[in-house]
Amino acid sequence: MAIIRTPSTAVLLITLALAGTARAEIKSDAVRIGVLTDMNGIFATAMGPGSVEAARMAAEEFGGKINGKPIEILQADHQNKPDLAASLARKWFSDGVQAIADGGSSGAALAVQELVRGNGKIFLISGAGANQLTDEACAPSSVQWTQDAYSTATAVVSGVMQTSKEPWFFITGDYAFGHSIEATARDRIAALGGKVAGSVKAQLGTPDYSSFLLQAQSSGAKILAINVAGDNATAIKQAEEFGLADQGIKIVPMSFQNVDIEAVGLKATRGDLIVTSFFEDVSPAARKFSDAFYARRKAMPSQIQAGVYSAVRHYLQAVKDTDSDDSATVMAKMKATPVSDAYTTNGRIREDQRMVHDLYLVQVKTPAESKGPWDFVKLVATIPPDQAFRPLDRSKCSLVGK
Repeated sequence: MAIIRTPSTAVLLITLALAGTARAEIKSDAVRIGVLTDMNGIFATAMGPGSVEAARMAAEEFGGKINGKPIEILQADHQNKPDLAASLARKWFSDGVQAIADGGSSGAALAVQELVRGNGKIFLISGAGANQLTDEACAPSSVQWTQDAYSTATAVVSGVMQTSKEPWFFITGDYAFGHSIEATARDRIAALGGKVAGSVKAQLGTPDYSSFLLQAQSSGAKILAINVAGDNATAIKQAEEFGLADQGIKIVPMSFQNVDIEAVGLKATRGDLIVTSFFEDVSPAARKFSDAFYARRKAMPSQIQAGVYSAVRHYLQAVKDTDSDDSATVMAKMKATPVSDAYTTNGRIREDQRMVHDLYLVQVKTPAESKGPWDFVKLVATIPPDQAFRPLDRSKCSLVGK
């Protein structure tokens, strides 16, 4: 049948052609990112208000707008309660939040990840380090950005056992991240021919570690793994008071950050080996960001807070590049684009949704070596991504190979 081309049909054909080639667009009235974290509890110093500030700094790099749409940074305190975290996230998503950043503790992050697996929203995890987040519990719109138990524990154990094959004892936080760290560390210790003399579990917020330290003393172990993220400062201070180092027991913090060193002091932590994904002098860009953060917060950024900045910045760049707030479109762009910023210069998002990047084995300086406030660590070794993170052939993530 012939098509009769009248002026009206010509207009219709042109309109349809333009519609077929139209760009995607940001459909919401704003680009909304919620920073969901521990704002007042034991993780608040390493995450909390500093993570909110880091997200704001990322937004400011875009002038507070993307393609005419304002960027809004929201904040909420989940109090390290998984049910509250899921409830807050659910409300945010219903109110038009397109992405959640930080995530806080692992239990809370795992609860939010279950939610985004069903609704496809973006989850930019920086605080939580449980291996499950990019292993059996992985989700296609969720990215683990900063730390994880596998990389942290493997690097710490490897570094320590280069000079000592003595037996270990673990004081482990009784929560997801603590369990992941100890399990990974035990595997690495066994692979390197070492032994574990014992282990004890501590509840989050434990004020007195005396009984645990006594068990470590009596175990015969010569390496004490302090594996209580959030309570590290308390446990290490008490280990120092017990004089364990003077008894030939090496204290090894399994997950430690600059904010922990600030809380404990160089005297108690001098010489400790620490694995981190970020420190102020790793690059000129890192120093510039850290100084700008310090001007706002009067403290240097933790690796988690620097990770929030990086993740939010990368997300916003993908929104700008695609002119879209559709989660699948934005995530595809994020995965296709290398991560290069103040946090890392060689990052990328793998198919298991793990953002891989360099890690750094650093040693805490002595008080005499430190040149001033927050001058805490010196670089021992750079660990490239292919050595730092769990190999994909050992992954249980259902997204691998698809």
